[in-house]
Amino acid sequence: MGTLALAVTDGMLHFELSLAHEVFGSAPDAVAVPWYDLTVCGPGPVSVERFRLEPDAGLDRLPYADTVIVPGWADVDREPPADLLDAVRAAHEAGARVASLCTGAFVLAAAGLLDGRRATTHWAHTGALAGRYPRVEVDPDVLYVDEGTVLTSAGKAAAMDLCLHLVRLDHGSAIANTVARRLVVPPHRDGGQAQFVTAPVPARQDHPLTELLPWAVERLGEPLTVEDLARRARMSSRHLGRHFRAVTGTTPLQWLLTQRIRRAQELLEATDDSVDAIAEATGMGTATTLRRHFNRTVGVPPDTYRRTFRSRTGHVGRAGSGPR
Repeated sequence: MGTLALAVTDGMLHFELSLAHEVFGSAPDAVAVPWYDLTVCGPGPVSVERFRLEPDAGLDRLPYADTVIVPGWADVDREPPADLLDAVRAAHEAGARVASLCTGAFVLAAAGLLDGRRATTHWAHTGALAGRYPRVEVDPDVLYVDEGTVLTSAGKAAAMDLCLHLVRLDHGSAIANTVARRLVVPPHRDGGQAQFVTAPVPARQDHPLTELLPWAVERLGEPLTVEDLARRARMSSRHLGRHFRAVTGTTPLQWLLTQRIRRAQELLEATDDSVDAIAEATGMGTATTLRRHFNRTVGVPPDTYRRTFRSRTGHVGRAGSGPR
């Protein structure tokens, strides 16, 4: 715990910066333990999207902090400034715990802090992170990754999850839950919980999977097999498996399971259908099977997911009439 520094420079995202400041800037009234001594560090007045920010200290203060947090980096195609990279690197070498929020992972990667480590970032940019920094083990399907002295989070809400995780590490679950209640957010989502993303689709229109994937998604309630997919794609099961691995990074069966879980998420959000009905509508067969796979994949049971994430629009439908 102790001293905590927010590293800012031109090109940061204000949401993640404000979120971290809200969590670490002051303790809730009900918390009686010493809180973080937070300092905003930057090279001088900086532009954070549409806002102008006056840091408390220079970037040279980072190596004196116990924890350094790097907010989201707006333009992932642009190299972060050298003075920021040097300061973040020096802080880690001095023993600081360094965490990035959302696309702040690109700053940590450019500083070399993620080499040989598992990391994540916003799902829309995991491919770019992996392609640009091949020594980083990018995990696109988690909310955050804790590698001890280096931590990374996925986008937006997952940044809050990582901040609460840090509070939990430093002060325990009870105080982390108190902070979460003040901010009116779920008190704990494990880092291994899946990011909620749409299915990948091949970029080339003539790719064998371009038509197959949407076709399969429309038939998730049917007992589809690898042979069914291969027959539809007019290729052998082995050839189909190679295409799936190249495009989705997984096997046809695992891809099908992932799409069924995501359809279940949509129905849990948008309908009042029972877990049994959703299991049938998504091709999972029974509620027991759905609960087992859903809990293992998403990290929470279907009922908990529904309470936390379901739509607030008031729309109620039947299984099969939810979002497609």
